[in-house]
Amino acid sequence: MEGYTKVFTGSAILVNRLASLLEEENARFIIKDEKESGRLAGFGTTGDAVELFVLTTDLEESKNIIENFKEEIEK
Repeated sequence: MEGYTKVFTGSAILVNRLASLLEEENARFIIKDEKESGRLAGFGTTGDAVELFVLTTDLEESKNIIENFKEEIEK
């Protein structure tokens, strides 16, 4: 994904929460859900297969949100 940087991998619930926080700050991102794609195609994947990518130009502005989120879920 040219122009995007992967910032988080986790469950769909966690990725959607982080996406919501980034959306509030108008950061542009893409969610890549291999698990859902596999299910739709008739096969599956294991583990946390949901990834969140932030547009590289929005990355610097998003760093605090991402770091605060990671600290919050580690508690």
